[in-house]
Amino acid sequence: MHPPQIKAGSRASGPLPWRANQPDRSATCDAPIEPLLEAIPAARQEDARHYGVHPYFTRRPPNVVRKYIEHYSHEGDVVLDPFGGTGVTAIEAFLLGRQAIHNDLNPFANFIAESIADTTLASTGPLREAFARVENACTAPLANVDSASDKVLSAWRKKLPLPANIRLPRNSDAECFYDLFTPRQLVGLALLKQAIDAEAERVTQNLLSLAWSAAVAKLNKTFLSAKGRAASRGGSSIFSIYRYKLARECVELPIWATFRGRFLNVLAAKEEVLRLRDYRHRQSGGKPVLDSRASFRVLAEDAAALEEFIRPDSVDYIFTDPPYGAFISYLDLSILWNHWLGFHVSDQARQDEAIVGGECALSEDHYKAKLAQSISTCFRLLKPGRWLSVVFQHWDASYFATILETAEQSGADLKAAITQTGDVIWSMHKKKYSASVLAGEMILTFFKPAGSATRRARANQPRAEDLPDLLDRAFEVCLGNGRSAFTSEALFNRLIIELWQRRALGCLTLDRREFAARLERRGWTYHPRQHLWLKGDRAAPADTEFQLELDKPT
Repeated sequence: MHPPQIKAGSRASGPLPWRANQPDRSATCDAPIEPLLEAIPAARQEDARHYGVHPYFTRRPPNVVRKYIEHYSHEGDVVLDPFGGTGVTAIEAFLLGRQAIHNDLNPFANFIAESIADTTLASTGPLREAFARVENACTAPLANVDSASDKVLSAWRKKLPLPANIRLPRNSDAECFYDLFTPRQLVGLALLKQAIDAEAERVTQNLLSLAWSAAVAKLNKTFLSAKGRAASRGGSSIFSIYRYKLARECVELPIWATFRGRFLNVLAAKEEVLRLRDYRHRQSGGKPVLDSRASFRVLAEDAAALEEFIRPDSVDYIFTDPPYGAFISYLDLSILWNHWLGFHVSDQARQDEAIVGGECALSEDHYKAKLAQSISTCFRLLKPGRWLSVVFQHWDASYFATILETAEQSGADLKAAITQTGDVIWSMHKKKYSASVLAGEMILTFFKPAGSATRRARANQPRAEDLPDLLDRAFEVCLGNGRSAFTSEALFNRLIIELWQRRALGCLTLDRREFAARLERRGWTYHPRQHLWLKGDRAAPADTEFQLELDKPT
């Protein structure tokens, strides 16, 4: 197993020398860029390079990210995602001819991104050949594993290379690592990984390991099979309720068939990337254009400390999706993959994670400080006259205040705040509490003016006794635009901006139950099938895409 080129805790030799021999394009654009002011319908399943390759906790719709990159940057520009996840931003930027910088503290996420983006294979032929070798080595032994007794499996297990049986996070149903697997799953996965690790070529071995890693998501006791569908259709509780919850009835899927299905998805992703590379090559008259070795860089660092690796005022566009507080403990939940793949996660990386809770019991103050430091760093890295987009959602208005206040103090101007609600994936929690759950994100886009300087924090905050009346007025303003229907997130996000403009966001707590109660008192009714608030008993309109217009920020 070959690790990502830059691992967690590593240090590069100084800031990255991006575009040292290229002209600065920021002053040569044909026309000033106007902000995007409309939501973009999501199309999550149209790109093989993202859909179906590997499950992960969050992933932005690639077509939305692609549109933002195309709009706010130019070919050859440097595009950064400091909270990169599985690399949607960096991969799309790279394929659009930008210089992509992907950063994430999670080596498992970086491994996915780097494997998908790699363009060093001339074709998928070597990958197919490597798969055939693994198939020849594994199909007969795995068939025996599928029918072996517990005694035979126990003897087999003693001969196979396995990771240490470490303890899992305290909120897990399983106490130790091996408890996440049945004996059959543990032996079968170890056999398969042993054959993959025997492959000598780094790129093909990594791609086979990526398929193996995706199969692990189904071949463990947290896998929940979807009722009424094929046994293989379902997902791990790790990605749905964000903890190691063991299924009441364990489903043992066939190991080889599961791996083969994951491999076909990886193969389709690699064929798509290489096809785009070859198309750009032909369009350029034979000049190599997309070379991941030159234009796709992976960092595994604290987003707040990226100035150690990237020069200030050197990035042309930033699109990022920071963690949403206490929702997901990424490093804890990635132990299943990082541990068996051999990726080291340092104690410092765990302390640097921008979350609330987790095994390190990180505080809300820690999260807000990390969020503010990361946003501030982004603006220092960004060139004057360029743009930064932050995707965020949360019921805690103070988290939005942290982002907005940090941006303002960094000298940036908020130019657009767009609610994205298309193609929402409704989890079990969202379905149960749909009236009080945000299902969409807000994309906040900021502009860094030339000559911008840090500003002082806002003064003249409202008095505590004035807050209830201020909230009432904000509700009336937001509801007074003639709309007959809207989503919870559209109204909530509109309130966020309204309260920000009234300088009340940082000192106001809006409970989600209170949010619903205020609407009901005003004659609005929530319709869970459409996920819409409607006035009175009106029927839901056919068009369920509603975007409450935001005042243009000044």
